[in-house]
Amino acid sequence: MKKIVCLFGILSMGTLCMAQTKATYLDPAQPLEKRVNNLISQLTLEEKVQQLIYNSPAIDRLKIPAYNWWNEALHGVGRSGAATVFPQAIGMSATFDDDLLYRVSTAISDEARAMYNASIAKGYHQQYAGLTFWTPNINIFRDPRWGRGQETYGEDPYLTSRMGVAFVKGLQGNDPRYLKVAACAKHFAVHSGPEKLRHEFNAVASIKDLRETYLPAFKALVDAKVEAVMCAYNRTNTEPCCANTFLLQDVLRDEWKFKGHVVSDCWAITDFYEGHKVVANSAQASALAVKRGVNLNCGNEFPALVDAVKQNLITEKEIDSSLAILLRTRFKLGMFDPKGSTPYDKLSPDVINSADHRKLAREVAQKSIVLLKNNGVLPLRNDLSLYYVTGPNAASVDALMGNYYGVNPQMVTILEGLTGAIKPGSQLQYKPGCLLDRDNVNPIDWTTSDAKKADATIVVLGITGLLEGEEGESIASPNAGDRLDYNIPQNQIRFLQTLRKDNKKPIIAVVTGGSPMNLADIHELADAVLLAWYPGEEGGNAVADVVFGKVSPSGKLPVTFPKSLDQLPAYENYSMQGRTYRFMKAEPMYPFGFGLSYGRFEYGPAKTATTTISKKQSFTVTTTLTNKGKAESEEVVQLYITDVDTKENAPIYALKGFKRAKLAAGASKEVSFTVTPEMLSVVNEKGESVIDNGHYKLYIGSASPSARNIELGGSKPAELVVTVK
Repeated sequence: MKKIVCLFGILSMGTLCMAQTKATYLDPAQPLEKRVNNLISQLTLEEKVQQLIYNSPAIDRLKIPAYNWWNEALHGVGRSGAATVFPQAIGMSATFDDDLLYRVSTAISDEARAMYNASIAKGYHQQYAGLTFWTPNINIFRDPRWGRGQETYGEDPYLTSRMGVAFVKGLQGNDPRYLKVAACAKHFAVHSGPEKLRHEFNAVASIKDLRETYLPAFKALVDAKVEAVMCAYNRTNTEPCCANTFLLQDVLRDEWKFKGHVVSDCWAITDFYEGHKVVANSAQASALAVKRGVNLNCGNEFPALVDAVKQNLITEKEIDSSLAILLRTRFKLGMFDPKGSTPYDKLSPDVINSADHRKLAREVAQKSIVLLKNNGVLPLRNDLSLYYVTGPNAASVDALMGNYYGVNPQMVTILEGLTGAIKPGSQLQYKPGCLLDRDNVNPIDWTTSDAKKADATIVVLGITGLLEGEEGESIASPNAGDRLDYNIPQNQIRFLQTLRKDNKKPIIAVVTGGSPMNLADIHELADAVLLAWYPGEEGGNAVADVVFGKVSPSGKLPVTFPKSLDQLPAYENYSMQGRTYRFMKAEPMYPFGFGLSYGRFEYGPAKTATTTISKKQSFTVTTTLTNKGKAESEEVVQLYITDVDTKENAPIYALKGFKRAKLAAGASKEVSFTVTPEMLSVVNEKGESVIDNGHYKLYIGSASPSARNIELGGSKPAELVVTVK
């Protein structure tokens, strides 16, 4: 009996000890690598493979909940219920304000964590409710035909880098141990259309264009410790981007020392055999992707890895190594730690679309709006007798959102914003007047005659996500979301012509959209032209703030508006020659960096302590900015550098700095930039950064150096030549 009791006691103690001993992977006190390896050691091959897929199932025996890696937060938490909807990415970039973008992404990650906390509390684990966000899109908007260019920060690698880094830092937070959410740099790399061909297309790019244009923003985000990189659908220089040795191994892992995980674009692995024809089947495609560096499969191909192991296409050890990289992200997000472990576990739904976040959305929208023309009619008084609002996008919610959007119960259309801003006693009337992209069926037109009775007409034109965006989403696009016709829909131009005929009263055109478009006719017909982009939930209020002078417009174009597509190389050509302000010699409709103000800024002479510089020397260049207008306004001061003597086919101009400066009417302020040796470097044909001896021209001004900028009413830049020895 004593032996039995003793044995029972021993067994009881053993059971108690097991209950009290926490599994290594669940113990926050253990080193990260030890936890990751411990978890992997307890998984079967089939379970390992399932954890490499975006919709990873639960493993109940190990207390691993299901997790869906696919989440979006391009300009607010997307596809996940009520959230603050900020202006589309291209609009945020038009602010030229990376500090503002950091505040935006901090607000987004607050809301993301709050949504996640609420979902987990309910036991929900669905798509778009997680903490791994596939944003930002830092591809270069090299051609205005690309419908997804609206998702980017424009055409310039420096601007894209600054804005992208700020966005990543705000998303991921600054806790030394835990990620707030995980950001993702996409689409790696050399990816910007044609949208219809992306599953089979080979983008050919020289090593110079890669190093000078297509890769710098990705390197900047890797240096900022972005947690993930998404590889693109297309091929780059013959190899699929999700199996590209140069991109994923030579550059990303070996050269840049990237430590995070790589996720495939969705169903890009299927393209290996269906589009690119580089392998025969799913097993071969999956093995190739993992061996080349893909850790997470957005798609359904990776289950074939089990067969790939049996066929000796890949080893289980290689799968373990890939899974270890991926699981680190979930551990860094605190997903295997007790509730309350991270500083973000207490974020509650109160932060979602809070008053502060709505105020921030309005500020961003205000600063994103670009004034393209003003013959003096703006700002309007808000106490005129009668205003007439018309146009296909005046009451459109689609015109506020762009793509990859969230939803919100208080979307303020442009019509609503204008209506709320006029004084009591004034009248405002509205009729849409014309359809988005086709002629009116009914020939009876009350709108144009009614508009002529108004003291001012505000016509809201342009495009929406119905006409530009991603394949499958832009349901009115004949080209899978791309815009192969650069013109604004011609029915809108005809409508504006009827509004203008025999009408000498002010007509203000507000244009929505996410890409360059031919605005020549609108510029000619309207007294003032405002580009509002897709301005988000507070877009209507922000437009009203600018129209009625509550704020002065300060947005700048992050992309060149050519006069027509005839000025550009073929869409499928990925050479940068002839593209963007950096290499385009033709005179544009609107230059990069352009945007007018209610102030009138003048730049004093550019000064530096010495104009002879060594290659290893940083120096400061300064100018005096003066607002000679009658309204307090904010200017985006931009620094451009030209290597005058280079033989390396360097950019004509290159943005190297920008700062915002707010000045009262009549006020002046010194603005300075520190110029580093790296800012003087150019990329040669071998892809190497070199600093030439010779002359460099520096410009500090309101836009990229251009006679067109002055012609449109922009400021003359300050100029300075330095000699590098």
